[in-house]
Amino acid sequence: MTERQNMNRRSMLALTGKAGLTTLTAQAIGVNLGLVGVAGAAQAKVEPFRFAIISDPHLYSGTDHVFDRQLEDAVAQVNGLKKQPDFVLVTGDVAHHGERDQMEKGKRILSALKAPLRSIPGEHDWYLDMGASWRENFGKETWSFNHKGVHFIGLNSILVPDFWTSAKLSAEQRRDWFMPLNSPVPGVWGCGEQQREWLKKDVANVDPATPVVIFTHSPLWDYYPRWNFQVSDSKEIRQILGKFAAVTAFHGHVHHTVYNKIGNLTSIGTMSTSWPWPYPPVKLPYPEFQQNRADPSNTSDGMGSAAIDLDQKGASFVNYQPFADSLPPKIKNGFKA
Repeated sequence: MTERQNMNRRSMLALTGKAGLTTLTAQAIGVNLGLVGVAGAAQAKVEPFRFAIISDPHLYSGTDHVFDRQLEDAVAQVNGLKKQPDFVLVTGDVAHHGERDQMEKGKRILSALKAPLRSIPGEHDWYLDMGASWRENFGKETWSFNHKGVHFIGLNSILVPDFWTSAKLSAEQRRDWFMPLNSPVPGVWGCGEQQREWLKKDVANVDPATPVVIFTHSPLWDYYPRWNFQVSDSKEIRQILGKFAAVTAFHGHVHHTVYNKIGNLTSIGTMSTSWPWPYPPVKLPYPEFQQNRADPSNTSDGMGSAAIDLDQKGASFVNYQPFADSLPPKIKNGFKA
């Protein structure tokens, strides 16, 4: 793709929001949002609003990398929404190697968003300097806030016990053990006891009727632990959140669309802006949410962003916005979570 084509593509994004984003609001309003969603409780009182998700940019050092342009495209998608989100959530792996300049580049590109930014870290962000550069650029890795009647939670889900100190690994060696998708050395990662205790205190006084949305980098269910498509203590986290009528969990890391329901928790995976991972060799409980196989001749296929609309009861309507037409009919025009 030539630079002129890239410029034309980004200009078109700014005007149209890509993949029909100018019609997104009409699509969302034109359906009944009052089904099972973030909470589904009749007593929930939410002022309807939208938030957006950008996932897994995996930025490299240097300039004019294809991943830079794809993150810029996702920013243009979100900025092109007719109904702007109240905030944008980045679900981790802003940097590919955890380098300070990669983190700073991500912050610079994301600063073009019209809406405020929230973020949680991924493993690629963390293990070079144990999150120091990430915190400098994006703030705390664990947080919560209330917004228009909804309780939002962000957790760091990529923590593992220290295996590097006794082995006398360098920072780069420690980081590199997290680079392969199925690396055997770090083991399965999770949130850990300290965050679980924090979460217990955080939700202790939150009314069970309150809609809850939680963000983690990896999914809060055992999707495919061999690739770390899981959180090791997801069962304990789901138990802590068990008092709520329903919880919606959004995650990145898998680089594709995926959907699951466990008890009161609905789990929704998002596309990346870097590359699409293949689906693991497991039977999905909801296969109709699986993306079409990416076209290798189109470097932007299988990627994109998402916008989520919440209604007055806390029910959510998820709008995936792909860079190319890679969505099956079930989710092509959005879906009720």
